[in-house]
Amino acid sequence: MTAIESTGLVVAGAVVLFAWNRFPVVVVAIAAALSLWALGVVTLEQALAGFGDRAVMFVASLFIVSAALEKTGVTAWAGQILIAKAGEDNRNRLLLIVMAAAGCLTALISGSGAVAALMPIAVMAAIRLRQSPAQLLMPLAFAAHAGANILLTGAPKNILVSEALEDRGLAGFGFAEFALVGVPLLAGTMLIILLLGRRLLPKQGVTRLPADLSRHAQTLVEHYGLSDGIARLRVRAGSSCIGLTPSELDVAQHGKLVLIAVQAGASGEPRGPGAIEESDYVVLTGEAEAIARLCAERHLAPRDEAETADAPGTLLNARTGLAEVVIPPRSDFIGRAVHPGMTTAGGDLIVLAVQRGGLDLDPQDSTLRAGDTILLKGSWKALDLRLADADVLVVDSPDLVRRQAVPMGDGARTALAVLAALVAMLATGAVPPAAAALICALALIGTGILSVEESYRAIHWTTIILIGAMMPLSTAMIQSGAAQLVADHLVALTGGAGPTVFLAGLFLLTACLGQIMSNTATTMLVIPIAMAAAVSMGVSPRPIMMSLCVAGAASFMTPIATSTNLMVMGPGGYAFGDYWRLGLPLMIWFFVMAVFYVPLIWRF
Repeated sequence: MTAIESTGLVVAGAVVLFAWNRFPVVVVAIAAALSLWALGVVTLEQALAGFGDRAVMFVASLFIVSAALEKTGVTAWAGQILIAKAGEDNRNRLLLIVMAAAGCLTALISGSGAVAALMPIAVMAAIRLRQSPAQLLMPLAFAAHAGANILLTGAPKNILVSEALEDRGLAGFGFAEFALVGVPLLAGTMLIILLLGRRLLPKQGVTRLPADLSRHAQTLVEHYGLSDGIARLRVRAGSSCIGLTPSELDVAQHGKLVLIAVQAGASGEPRGPGAIEESDYVVLTGEAEAIARLCAERHLAPRDEAETADAPGTLLNARTGLAEVVIPPRSDFIGRAVHPGMTTAGGDLIVLAVQRGGLDLDPQDSTLRAGDTILLKGSWKALDLRLADADVLVVDSPDLVRRQAVPMGDGARTALAVLAALVAMLATGAVPPAAAALICALALIGTGILSVEESYRAIHWTTIILIGAMMPLSTAMIQSGAAQLVADHLVALTGGAGPTVFLAGLFLLTACLGQIMSNTATTMLVIPIAMAAAVSMGVSPRPIMMSLCVAGAASFMTPIATSTNLMVMGPGGYAFGDYWRLGLPLMIWFFVMAVFYVPLIWRF
């Protein structure tokens, strides 16, 4: 069996197994790479080379950047803006905003970078609207494909076709010249997805939607009856509170009051076990008469009503948060007396409420039993540390709450600065994409925004393994001569029928190869064939090169076609066969643009 036949057999087998969806995609991909080695088409080094490829490191680093944006609350902030613009129940407007953002951002950096930045925002928006993420993530990836044709920096294939013209002594494409076809492509893509997406996209990609924690604080405030009487009192000069520690400040003697926290005046950070100072703030809840009595007796100044009315904002913000825990059977806390206002030994967490069966615990019977719930407040760091204790069960992870409910938390400015640096490096080309993404990932770890362990968890390893394992397939297609053989037959069949028919054949060849090869590799393969055909037909190569560029972006039919398709596969819960349903009408749209529209702008 020749190398071409072996390659064709492996490619066909891989496509069938991917479509069958009986085996994990990573198993099929690795098996395909090993089969090419076993058949002698590629060496073992070539079969494994994909795992060290720059694209693998680039995509892995983008997952880390995306996780940092999510952890610091940047995605929560952007998601709130997105929801505000789209409306709480307007799916179509949200879809348009997400796709427009993806297309425009891809034009500046890359499809992978745009999808990595917008994917957590889209997932959060889907959760808020009670939609499946599958309804947003594939449109996000496909809009990025269209946006890659707006500017020269949108994708490597754009640079390749422009350089091919320059190598022939012709003028290359201008930086924004691609927009003449890219903008209509993006507009048409958005319209098709808007009209057909609801029917063609999976209704429920993932088995279970994550909880919507965006209103977590409000939910807890209402459930535990903390919505009335939240007050933030400033410690005046001469107050009897000065010099006391939070644990020594007994507010209950002034009435039915519960101390929530003591905050340092300058920073707003929890005071902890340290002594209370002038201009600190005492945050508590209780009856208005008791609060007034406390202010008079302790020489405290009440804040403006507008500032104290926002209970959720007071309890949950960038510095401090809430956590609800359940006492499990066999917990060491069973039998201990707990009441609102108590603090942990270090003073870093305070008990806001204790309930049994949904009702406040009787002060006369405050010993804990299995199943009791406790509402705690403290710094995010203290919550993360203390709630790792096996003696309590956390209802909602503080980390998840912080990601969804706290916009622009600690480290948000640093994460945004790193993202801006990444965009600048990718847009200017000053640093290779893989190096730029790695630098930014290291910066996020070095500044403490993410730990090494969190970085490992942020990477979607199925995507990374799939990218690395599929690269030998592209190598085999080129090295064996299989792709060249197909291309030569295309020229023989269509070259004599005129440039329009040739463009149609060129599109089909490029788009079909692009479903199993990277569009960069496909473009590199087809460029010399397209140039030779232009010379033999006596026409300008400019429309042919631009048509090739459009065809290279029509990678909609399989998840292995591009890294962006792979990036959304896991979070969207897509199967291999989900892509072609929406991908087919989009490919027809790209075909029309490449074959009939492009020659109207760039004449033969």
